[in-house]
Amino acid sequence: MLYDIRHVTNYAYGTPTPFARHVLRLMPCDRDGLKVRSRALVIEPTPTEREDVTDFFGNALTTIAIDEAHEKLVVTMVARIEVDQPDLPAPETTPDLLAIRELAYAASDLGGLSPAHYVFPSRRIPLEPQIRAYAAESVVPGRPILEAVLEFNNRFIEDFVYEPGATDADTPPAVSFEMRRGVCQDFAHVMISGLRGLGVPAAYVSGYLRTIPPPGVARLQGADAMHAWVAVWCGPDAGWIGLDPTNGVPAGLDHIVLAIGRDYADVAPVEGVIVTSGGQHLGVAVDVIPVEEAPRGREDVEKAPEPPAAAPAARPAP
Repeated sequence: MLYDIRHVTNYAYGTPTPFARHVLRLMPCDRDGLKVRSRALVIEPTPTEREDVTDFFGNALTTIAIDEAHEKLVVTMVARIEVDQPDLPAPETTPDLLAIRELAYAASDLGGLSPAHYVFPSRRIPLEPQIRAYAAESVVPGRPILEAVLEFNNRFIEDFVYEPGATDADTPPAVSFEMRRGVCQDFAHVMISGLRGLGVPAAYVSGYLRTIPPPGVARLQGADAMHAWVAVWCGPDAGWIGLDPTNGVPAGLDHIVLAIGRDYADVAPVEGVIVTSGGQHLGVAVDVIPVEEAPRGREDVEKAPEPPAAAPAARPAP
């Protein structure tokens, strides 16, 4: 599947900001099942300093500094991406919980995607006993791990309510679990906490989810949104399998990976420090368009389009 993606982040400041330093995780990169045909990141105002590197987890990382007064920051990412998700392996061929736990703890590979990095608590995900007990209803010794985590993933649809505004970016997993409410970030954090508590390696994935309007309804520009889901390590043969607890489905061709880490803190799209005395307003707009649906045919994303003066807020992912 071939997609054109346009992601506009617009910060408007109440007073001129004389200095800012940011870390951006907004450019996709090649991964298993994902090929970046082209990508560009346009930043206004033009940064005084800019460095593009790859972080420990294999994510594209852009650090910038702006040392001139500015009243807004607009970051526009455009990319053309090819997604080719393999079929899920047969669940019965995957190891069970005890085998997965032993293999993860015995892993000698210390690269960014080694399962050894994803079985311990992280900054945003403590291992809560009540969440571990919830996960243990599905993930039990003797049961093939993929079969178990597929069931665990599906339970979120019945047991949790998707409710934007019920939580915020700093809500701990224990709180959203107790409320049984939240958004995709919360559900991913809860699922990861439960799996890690049982010794199952689980990673946080941020990216995009194509939204499909009802038949006869035109797709709205900027209506797609950033999304979050979970990657579970199902053994050396099956590898990492994406699961989307918000929608109760495995990650498929509509899921486009942007960044992978231990939790949201490792993949936050924009973070940093600004010097200012006023407030700020954030607007985000995301478009994920299959190439055959692009209204003007094949678009050249080697050259980023001019960003708009303001960006409308994106509609949350389902």
